[in-house]
Amino acid sequence: MLPIFYGTRLMAAFSKAGRRLSMHYISHSVIIILFSFTTLAQTTPAAQPAVQVFHTSDRCLACHNGLVDTSGTDISIGTNWQSSMMAHSAHDPYWQAGVRREIMDHAEARGAIEDKCSSCHMPMARFMAKTAGQEGRVFKHLPIAPALTKKDILAAEGVSCTMCHQITEEKLGTEESFTAGFVVDTQTPLGQRSVFGPFDVDAGRTRVMLSSAQFVPTMKTHIQDSAFCATCHTLYTHALGPDGEVVGELPEQVPYLEWKHSAYKESRNCQSCHMPVLTKSAAISSVLGLPREGFSQHIFRGGNFFMPKIFNQNRIELGVEALPSDLNRTVNETVAHLQTKTARLAIQQANITEGRLQIDVSVKNLAGHKLPTAYPSRRVWLNLTVRDRDGRTVFTSGKLQQDGSIEGNDNDVDPEQYEPHYTLIENRQQVQIYEAIMINHQDKVTTGLLSAVGYIKDNRLLPEGFDKKTAHEDIAVRGAAAEDENFNDKGDLVSYSIAISESRSPYSIVVMLWYQPIAFRWAKNLAAYKAAETERFVGFFDQMAQESAVILTRDQKTVE
Repeated sequence: MLPIFYGTRLMAAFSKAGRRLSMHYISHSVIIILFSFTTLAQTTPAAQPAVQVFHTSDRCLACHNGLVDTSGTDISIGTNWQSSMMAHSAHDPYWQAGVRREIMDHAEARGAIEDKCSSCHMPMARFMAKTAGQEGRVFKHLPIAPALTKKDILAAEGVSCTMCHQITEEKLGTEESFTAGFVVDTQTPLGQRSVFGPFDVDAGRTRVMLSSAQFVPTMKTHIQDSAFCATCHTLYTHALGPDGEVVGELPEQVPYLEWKHSAYKESRNCQSCHMPVLTKSAAISSVLGLPREGFSQHIFRGGNFFMPKIFNQNRIELGVEALPSDLNRTVNETVAHLQTKTARLAIQQANITEGRLQIDVSVKNLAGHKLPTAYPSRRVWLNLTVRDRDGRTVFTSGKLQQDGSIEGNDNDVDPEQYEPHYTLIENRQQVQIYEAIMINHQDKVTTGLLSAVGYIKDNRLLPEGFDKKTAHEDIAVRGAAAEDENFNDKGDLVSYSIAISESRSPYSIVVMLWYQPIAFRWAKNLAAYKAAETERFVGFFDQMAQESAVILTRDQKTVE
């Protein structure tokens, strides 16, 4: 029997040739019909864990879409999630290409690589495999298409509702919880098992949720703890030698540990920025919802504006279901956040002395972790341009090229080199780039995660309160920035000294701070791997290279 109850919306639109339910709202109806999970989920019982652990998002979107705030803005949990990187974690063509590259580099470790790489990008499918005593798989579930098995459907949904909201408070904040070490109850059967949220739900509404989703809503505040996010966003990888032996360990991304070493740990958690709370009360359900204070928006605002653009341009090939308008909104909101909340830039002083233009530029990180943080493909850099009274360019450093590279950056020219940290820049071949550069066990620069044993350079901008002298080695400043007295938790100060002719004054100075989530070298290094996934992503990057970076902030000054 299909459970039927009264509400405020009608949902009844099938997608993918009617084989999977997609929930869409029609505003004037008064009945909700909640469909049970599609027959595609009813696969061979022997292949399933003893207890069904997850449902797909359609069970949740039934009640958690169609939400608006007091100004009429759509704050639907489902709509916001559907256009996020969380929902598209398995669709990500850069991740798919990266996994393929690692397998080609370390073929003997394929099973372990797919298992680890699926633990956060396909967590539900991988968790089910793990519960059944198997390893997670990546390419078994790709390409994403009309799913044939329940695991395919769960894999395609990436980081979904019943994944996050079933994580218990057990082990959170400990090393054991990192690298997808989250704990989910697998013993309590559906109909009795809890899903956690920050609000208390009364008995009547609990019965509604049980009827539609088969979970018991349970108030637990750990879901708002930074340690909750750390389970996947604190990730360690093991470097492998030529015979598959482990030769080292890399803190691949550790924003939680960076945050813990900053002043922000006393005042703000991860969710306060990435799931901002509404300033006014709002209902979290379109069915019998009560106004709630502290509604956390499920926009998962992060640093990746580039991938949603790729999703929109290649919707069919990547199996994207989010509406184009929703993905565009995600791009615009991500860029707006980056441009208003991440950094501050200023020309501290500029003067002409003995035929040289002397400029001091300060840049400060406003985030609660390093800037940039997380996956080491990300970089931020200074682009300074000086023009004379006729508008002619007399100097530039850090110009973004049409192919997505940075003029003068050694690493973009030669994959075995990298640009050092500077205190003084005197020519256009020198660029201040804030980035993490990895090396392998032979001390060679690499972009292979499972080849990397550490960082030879890490001058990513530090958050307020971050003491680089006491930082643990996993979050340490590396390279020349470690000894730079003007590089600290207050920001970085970079000096420029440029030969000029005073007769061509006044000079206009413009300095910009750029950000690129997938650096040119990280994309281009995939070109050497002849596989469908790697070649596809390099093609995507080449087609959209000019859209791969944005300006975070800027300043300008005129000098007579």
